[in-house]
Amino acid sequence: MKNLYFIFLLLMLGCAPSEQETSRNNELQRWKEQANNVEIIRDDYGVPHIYGKTDADAVFGLLYAQCEDDFNRVEQNYIWATGRLAEVEGASALYSDLRAHLYMTPEEAIQNFEQSPEWLQKLCVGFADGINYYLASHPEVTPKLIKRFEPWMPFYFSEGSIGGDIERVSTKKIQTFYDVSPEKGIASVHDGKLGLTYGDLQGSNGIAISGKHTASKNAMLLINPHTSFFFRGEVHVVSEEGLNAYGAVTWGQFFIYQGFNEATGWMHTSTGTDIIDEFEETIIDTKKGIKYIYGDEKRTLEELPISLKYLSENGIEERDFIGYRSHHGPITHSNEDKWVATALMWKPIKALQQSFIRTKQKNHAGFKEMMNLRTNSSNNTVFADKEGNIAYYHGNFIPKRNAELDYTQPVDGSNPDTDWKGLHEVDENILVVNPENGWIQNCNSTPFTSAGIYSPKPENYPRYMSSFPENYRGIHAIELLKKANDLTLDKLIDLAYDPYLPGAEILIKGLLEASKSMKELNQNQKKALNELEKWDFKVRVNSIPMLLTQYYLNTYIGSENIRKKRRGFINMVNYMANESSYEERMTVFFKAVDQLESDFGSLETPWGEYNRYQRINGDIIQKFNDSLPSKPIGMASGYWGALASFGTRHGENTKRVYGVGGNSFVAVVEFGDKVTARSLLAGGQSGNPKSKHFDDQVEAYAEGKFKNVAYYREDVIKRAVSTYRPGELKDTSNH
Repeated sequence: MKNLYFIFLLLMLGCAPSEQETSRNNELQRWKEQANNVEIIRDDYGVPHIYGKTDADAVFGLLYAQCEDDFNRVEQNYIWATGRLAEVEGASALYSDLRAHLYMTPEEAIQNFEQSPEWLQKLCVGFADGINYYLASHPEVTPKLIKRFEPWMPFYFSEGSIGGDIERVSTKKIQTFYDVSPEKGIASVHDGKLGLTYGDLQGSNGIAISGKHTASKNAMLLINPHTSFFFRGEVHVVSEEGLNAYGAVTWGQFFIYQGFNEATGWMHTSTGTDIIDEFEETIIDTKKGIKYIYGDEKRTLEELPISLKYLSENGIEERDFIGYRSHHGPITHSNEDKWVATALMWKPIKALQQSFIRTKQKNHAGFKEMMNLRTNSSNNTVFADKEGNIAYYHGNFIPKRNAELDYTQPVDGSNPDTDWKGLHEVDENILVVNPENGWIQNCNSTPFTSAGIYSPKPENYPRYMSSFPENYRGIHAIELLKKANDLTLDKLIDLAYDPYLPGAEILIKGLLEASKSMKELNQNQKKALNELEKWDFKVRVNSIPMLLTQYYLNTYIGSENIRKKRRGFINMVNYMANESSYEERMTVFFKAVDQLESDFGSLETPWGEYNRYQRINGDIIQKFNDSLPSKPIGMASGYWGALASFGTRHGENTKRVYGVGGNSFVAVVEFGDKVTARSLLAGGQSGNPKSKHFDDQVEAYAEGKFKNVAYYREDVIKRAVSTYRPGELKDTSNH
């Protein structure tokens, strides 16, 4: 009997759930209970409208829905942000990962979470739980790396911009400084950029219109970010705690980055404000450790043991580093015998708070108060509201500096006079509120033309507050807005898609002037010039002169003439059109004509034959192929002055170019008694090729035809295709 008892006891112990299994079951039960507080309604375009009892419930549902649409990109963003890219992409990404850890280690991210206000902690837990419940309820989904998401992870990815400020810190320079073992040298170093780069001047357009120029007398807003395609989804998130925001969300984030609520709208453009500085530290190596000079002091340099994993031919290996920080920031490189600390905005708690609080503001007064948190470092903000206000904030996080010094160059970190002296207040920054002209624009251009003659004056601000010059998009927008009256949403869309290209007109008029000096032309050259003489400088899908102009520009940029004179695009066009010799212009043009005929067999090839949209699969990096289906696009690059931008690149061995960025999520919004809006998303909502929403907006995108936004619940219900709670639907490909 005794032996039987022990056998029974062993069997019982073997059947009893382990502590880990119990914890797992409890967690699943908690997720299911929270899912009961969430409703997801998918409309006819697959846009998820998430309704939660609390803000945390809404965040839970938002992240669950994002994973349904594109878990691949959600995960990739956090692999990059948390410094684990090398575990997937190999040793070339080690210095992208090291950069992340230099600014914040995982242990420090956990501390930031623990030090956050309770309401923010709840949102971060909702973030992690929403993703983890998605993975638990979709066992067929295999993460590349992150099998469990944690509530401290959003502190690495707090601001919404693609990559944010940290992308501007060179990974190659980090490698040069920290890779002290020649035998471990890496020939090719990942650039550390999260968004795709493409052959365009990346940026965005924001336009706010007061009731002076609208038919309804209501304020309107154009939300027109130019980003890598498919980097943001379109969502609507609502709670019983006052959240009701619609717009674009960067995959994996729990706040609407660019969008609107019933009373306010916000659009971000990249800022030219100086927000990153380099401090050269004078280093002393002592028996008590490495120190640096600061005034009369010898301060100890903070040392950080950092161990990073990376994928190799032998599997996962590790490499150890010692990172360094001064009070200015992490040491990122050296200039001869000086170690350089790179200072930038790194206040993840305040940044996350500001990003979420922004979405719940009810008027400009509240919005301005939110802006006083001053962590939206990489952006300008164009604003409009229900009360009829329009505003423009040029930058947000702007350190006070010694105005006598040039901070575009490294400064002496041993001199306390070079230190940042706190931050400028919002009212000290470049700010435009309700200008008399009744409109505001920013197209990543100078703030000193943002409101026409009512714009701020450069002499009233420190040099470091603005560095971007004027560009052709800004010039184009100003001319359109000067003539804009009785605007409706349809007319605002027409304005945003105006096909005129001011840069092309200047370039081609310079070429045509040079052509008059030519005594002899062959038949092809005459034909090409004749096409250009008839052109109205507007881009269209069937435009022959547009393709001739693009080939001319490409050939000129690829020539030694421009390589020796590389500068801003407006200055470069001015050189090609006005400063270069007639002979040089014609030589380049003849070469372009020959290349075009060689590539396509005819000079009468229309623009759309060359300029294409193609999305083959759900991969983040598309491998474009001329032999696979694609769509002609009648838009052009923003560097020409096209407000509706379509940035492209060639695929491997392709004659055509394919869109990789530019107009992505676009919306026009009117703030009346009820908010009304229209929107458009490049391709579609889903990253799953099996979903009907993978490419259901391609035709509309090509034609610039916007869909009506369903904002109010009664409108959402009318267009509902599926209604469910997280965990209920396994196959969401046909939402």
